[in-house]
Amino acid sequence: MPEEIDVVVVGAGQAGLATSHELGLRGIEHVVLEASEPGSSWLGRWDSFTLVGPNHTVRLPGAAYAGDDPDGFMSRTEVADHLRAYAGRLGRVRSGMPVHGLWPREHGGYELRTDGDTIRSRVVVVATGAYQRPLRPAAVRGLAPDVPCVDVLGYRNPAGLPDGPVLVVGSGQSACQIAEELAVSGRDVVMACGRAPWFLRRVGGRDLFEWLMDSPFYEQTPDQLATPAARHGANVQASGGGGGHDLHYRTLAALGVRLMGHLLEVDGHTARFAPDLAEVIAAGDAGFRFVRDTVVGVCRDGGMPVPDIPEPRPLDTTAPTELDLRGFGAVVVATGFRSRYTEWIDVPGLVDDQGFPVHVDGESVVAPDLHFVGVHFLRRRRSSLLFGVGDDATATATRVAVRLALPT
Repeated sequence: MPEEIDVVVVGAGQAGLATSHELGLRGIEHVVLEASEPGSSWLGRWDSFTLVGPNHTVRLPGAAYAGDDPDGFMSRTEVADHLRAYAGRLGRVRSGMPVHGLWPREHGGYELRTDGDTIRSRVVVVATGAYQRPLRPAAVRGLAPDVPCVDVLGYRNPAGLPDGPVLVVGSGQSACQIAEELAVSGRDVVMACGRAPWFLRRVGGRDLFEWLMDSPFYEQTPDQLATPAARHGANVQASGGGGGHDLHYRTLAALGVRLMGHLLEVDGHTARFAPDLAEVIAAGDAGFRFVRDTVVGVCRDGGMPVPDIPEPRPLDTTAPTELDLRGFGAVVVATGFRSRYTEWIDVPGLVDDQGFPVHVDGESVVAPDLHFVGVHFLRRRRSSLLFGVGDDATATATRVAVRLALPT
């Protein structure tokens, strides 16, 4: 017989564990189903990966960072250890239980198919993370088979790639960090650039994140964006590696990385780029000025002196529009992620054209009692982040408690 459980949370990353904590505070019986181990998705990142936000921005309910290095940047293994300890205290996680299918029952509630078992639940909270499936852009489909194409989850370290130059496709934090690591290791690196914003790691004695968290930046809601697709926009270029440092197109160029316009297509061994490097750099610089204006606003609102933030120095934007990839060791693609909800949740109309759940306050509009936590821009820009997901977990747990007629 199927097991009956009032509330099931799918996923034991920061979103699922924060939700479990908040459900537990309200006395709501539940379990957390995790395909692998709590926090395991962090271990899937490359070897040298660190948080981009300082450790003190880890503010999960019941699991805020309390170590002796609040201004440092935890490694992927340290983040995973933090989440495993969190899960151990909560005591609700069933590890090694992937959910292969989820569908509504005829008279309410849901059935979930795991390995050989079926679970019935009145309420389901999907907390499978903001980074579910690496995006492989159409531009690389024509790549010759003798040049390996590696996505951001397949890259581990420079030694793990075949010898030869490397083309990095992408412009966000991951692409920049990988390009930097490859260049520092002695690789010849070419980068197909996008329009990601950038800023200085520290200004006026404060970290970039501290300035942004004191502003309305992370409070931005989806309806305040220019387009729905803007939810996929790249984060500000930065790195937590080596204690945190500046990382952007100018620092990469100084390391010898060859900057190109955005990738149009790869035809066998020929990569073609748009002649738009100047426009790409200008777009990133516009992001720099936006963050600079944000810092100035925080200073003025708080009565603080405005730090000196110089204009970006000129950068050579001449670049070829074709590149012969014969002899290249690999192409590394780091162009963001997309959801995979519809691969295992059988609910028509579940997501919009961008792959985001269609919801009201985290609850599906087409499937009552099906909730989402940990989705990028679910309620606000910070919804999937280690300092923001706790608020969404609280809101969802309260909504579930009201539905089950329990104290909130």
